[in-house]
Amino acid sequence: MRPMSTENTPPEEPKAPAAPRAEEPGPAAVPAGGDPPQTGRQRLAAGLWPPRVSRAQLIVALLLFVLGLGLAIQVRSNSDSSAPLRGARQEDLVRILDELDGRTKRLEDEKQSLDAQRRELENSSDQAEEARRQTLEKERQLGILAGTVAAQGPGITLRITDPKGQVRSDQLLDTLQELRAAGAEAIQINGVRVVAGSYFSDVGGGIGIDGKKITQPYEFKVIGKPQDLEPALNIPGGVVQTLEKEQANVAVTRSAKIVVDALRAAEQPDYARSSSP
Repeated sequence: MRPMSTENTPPEEPKAPAAPRAEEPGPAAVPAGGDPPQTGRQRLAAGLWPPRVSRAQLIVALLLFVLGLGLAIQVRSNSDSSAPLRGARQEDLVRILDELDGRTKRLEDEKQSLDAQRRELENSSDQAEEARRQTLEKERQLGILAGTVAAQGPGITLRITDPKGQVRSDQLLDTLQELRAAGAEAIQINGVRVVAGSYFSDVGGGIGIDGKKITQPYEFKVIGKPQDLEPALNIPGGVVQTLEKEQANVAVTRSAKIVVDALRAAEQPDYARSSSP
């Protein structure tokens, strides 16, 4: 048997050591018996929701809400009340201011008159006679207001013609209220004396005042200061414009002498009695 030859067999090269294998990331360590740790975003969300509100914070929030609601309503109310004047002309605004000044002056004059009567009673040598004179004067004034005596003085005549029959009793009542607010002291409409207790109603073919039917044209005879009465009817959105929207014709005439001679019978009250001895 021939021996194996090793002349042509190359020597074995030494093996290089194997490179260490990268370890795959494994799951984060979880404490035994607990939840996994939260991230920063999760902790922020947990801190914001659900909100933690104390009783005091709830009360303060409710009060602020009510205050804001009240302010909003107030602003809305002021805006609505001033809306009719936004489109008014400068001369109309001046006329309205003059009317307000006139009302203020009438109240001041009335106050001065009452103060003068008080001083006369205090300083008069014959207080009984002065009291009687003032009582008669007051009786005359009350008679004019109650419609039991005739009156005359400066004022206006308001004539309303209603060819379409669109004017209603409430519109005549608004006219009356506007005249009273402007300082009217005595008023009669188509021969009917209008007083504090007068009422208006719609009846067939016309309008009733205190149960008496009147038909158009409706004529107001008004005693008062003409410079206050006429502008009060012609303010923007006032009586004249409202009636003209109903296709009625309105004419206002100033006069140095208006006679209100329609009278009402003095009514005896059924239950009210004087409390003076």
